[in-house]
Amino acid sequence: MVSMETAAEHERILREIESTDTNCIGPTLRSVYDGQEHGLFMEKLDVRIRNHDREIEKMCNHHFQGFVDSITELLKVRGEAQKLKSQVTETNRRLQDDGKEVSRQELKQCRVQQRNIATTIDKLTHCLPVLEMYSRLQEQMKAKRYYPALRTLEQLEQKCLPRAGQYRFCSIMAENIPKLRTQIRDTAMSQLRDFLESIRKHSDKIGETAIKQVHATICARTQRGLRFDIQLHICASHAEICQPVPGAQDLVDFSPVYRCLHIYTVLGLRDVFENYYRKQRRKQARLVLQPHSNMHETLEGYRRYFNQIVGFFVVEDHVLHTTQGLVNRAYVEELWEMALSKIVAALRTHSSYCDDPNLVLDLKNLIVLFADTLQGYGFPVTHLFDMLLEMREQYGEILLKRWNLTFRQILDQDNYSPIPVSTEQEFRHYTSQFPLQDPELEKLSFPKKLPFSEFVPKVYCQLKEFIYACLKYSEDLHLSSTEVDDMIRKSTNLLLTRTLSHCLQYAIKKKNVGLAELVQVIINTTHLEQSCHFLEEFISNITNVPPDTVNATKLYGTSTFKDARHAAEAEIYTSLNAKIDQFLQLADYDWLAAVQGGGALTASDYLIDLIAFLKSTFSVFTNLPGKVAQTACMSACKHISTSLMQLLLDPEVRQISMGALHQLNTDVQECESFARAGPVAGFQGDTLLLAFSDLRQLLELFVQWDWSTYLADYGKPTCKYLRVNPHTALALLEKMKEMSRKNNVFAQFRKTDRDRQKLIDTVIKQLRNLIAQHHT
Repeated sequence: MVSMETAAEHERILREIESTDTNCIGPTLRSVYDGQEHGLFMEKLDVRIRNHDREIEKMCNHHFQGFVDSITELLKVRGEAQKLKSQVTETNRRLQDDGKEVSRQELKQCRVQQRNIATTIDKLTHCLPVLEMYSRLQEQMKAKRYYPALRTLEQLEQKCLPRAGQYRFCSIMAENIPKLRTQIRDTAMSQLRDFLESIRKHSDKIGETAIKQVHATICARTQRGLRFDIQLHICASHAEICQPVPGAQDLVDFSPVYRCLHIYTVLGLRDVFENYYRKQRRKQARLVLQPHSNMHETLEGYRRYFNQIVGFFVVEDHVLHTTQGLVNRAYVEELWEMALSKIVAALRTHSSYCDDPNLVLDLKNLIVLFADTLQGYGFPVTHLFDMLLEMREQYGEILLKRWNLTFRQILDQDNYSPIPVSTEQEFRHYTSQFPLQDPELEKLSFPKKLPFSEFVPKVYCQLKEFIYACLKYSEDLHLSSTEVDDMIRKSTNLLLTRTLSHCLQYAIKKKNVGLAELVQVIINTTHLEQSCHFLEEFISNITNVPPDTVNATKLYGTSTFKDARHAAEAEIYTSLNAKIDQFLQLADYDWLAAVQGGGALTASDYLIDLIAFLKSTFSVFTNLPGKVAQTACMSACKHISTSLMQLLLDPEVRQISMGALHQLNTDVQECESFARAGPVAGFQGDTLLLAFSDLRQLLELFVQWDWSTYLADYGKPTCKYLRVNPHTALALLEKMKEMSRKNNVFAQFRKTDRDRQKLIDTVIKQLRNLIAQHHT
């Protein structure tokens, strides 16, 4: 029984015999003979050989027909091969025969030619790209495609020409390359100059386009209701039709800048290009920022100025964002700071010439649009809005001047008479213009009269128009409602305290103003004063700021109209006294008149006329406040009393008779009768009579010749002639003494006259002693 190890070993050896090369089979066979059971191995080897023989036989049987076919084909090929061999032999023979006629020198020359042709083909292979590239370069130069031409030059110089070799045309090309670069550089620079000139000319249009774009945006916001606008009267410029407008890049071809930048970058001259571009643009900026001398005359001059500036900076902003480093943010900001200072200075100078508020308002709207446009491009515009606040003061002064003319025109054209209204429609027309609060007047039937004249509703409407004008300027200045409210109130206070106050003073103090007109001025200012809180509410309504807000500015209208009323009252007193003086100038007393024996004396004609004038005048005062009428009446009576006293004591009047004193006493009695009649309501008892008390006691003392009482009671509180001054009495007595002395020259021997003369001398002496005592 064969062991498993022996069988496996035999199998291994058989596999090695099958797979090992014949030259290396020795070691394998040695292992067979050295091993045991080699007879058994030989049996297995015979079995394996018989198996392989059977497989070979099977394979030969399978391929036998193919082998037969191959042999048949091979036999056919042998015949063809013989024929081909014969042809080759014949061809060789013929070549050998023909070659005998060619010399060795010719053969050598032919081989040289073949070698030259090969060399030429090789050189042409290197030169043709040079020629093709140079041809392409010429086409690019002709087509003015300079940047690709520059790239072609670079390839030609660095790659193609070195490969081509040292040829004359290559040398010529190499010599032309610097010239072509210079030509390209100069041409690009020329195009850049043309571009700079073009944008200088088109700056106006570029700026106009950019501003229209911002304006279109504002219009769109307004239509959507997103824009905060406190102004009730929308500016006409914002009512323009908003249409799409092209961008700045659509108006100007920026390719010359990019092309020139690329070309100079390739040439290694980028710094030169940047410096040149910035220098030229700075020059253009100075030209753009130089305003025309007559810019202030029309809004169009300002508009053109702003358009050019916006156009300039829109171009710079576009270059900043579309080129890498040609201009940087620091350079643009430096330009803008320089421009901003010049813009503000120019606007301050030129706007100062303007005296038309509408032009200032349009200019303000234009500046706001200008600022909003540049702010949209990232430029700071705070200084522009600060300048607009400065212009607000100028605008306010211009408004004050215009309203000064308006107020004066209203006051000059007014008839200073209550307004008659005959229909409800007329009544509502006036009450819609002025807030009249008078329930009693509304109850009256038509026709009726409003208490004030035309200038009250007109002035009130003009005050509101002024407030609207102030509000228009405050729009779009980025101010809070409180700031707008404060600005309007301060401006309105200036209008009230300066402009309107001066106009009212002018109307009150101008010549030929009658008492009736002054009375109407007082009535008018009273109603305007009462309307001030309505103006407060009006301002609060349009600014949305409650009137009771902390630190809110109060209107000074009440004090303004009160001052005007007081001035009118004082003017009434002055005018009334002047009129009284005109009557008193007609007084023609006979200071030497004798005492009339029988019949009562009558008052002087001038005084009767004066009393009649005062009665008619005070009847007009019924609509005045009671205190004003009472003061005017008291002032008139005091003035009459004082004037009559001055007539008595006039140094020009050296002699006065008792008859003259009786006539003056009669006139004073007429005045007292007028005072007792109560020409103006409101006086208590005989208060008005006190105006004549000094004159009354003096005349009574002389007419009654009651010197003993006067001298005895002088200085006592209960003295009957308490208001008689001893100096006054002495002066009048001396005038009577002079009269008595001259009239009694021939009657000095009559006892009565001598006694009277002594009595006068005695009283004079006593008065002098009295005066001396009190003086001591």
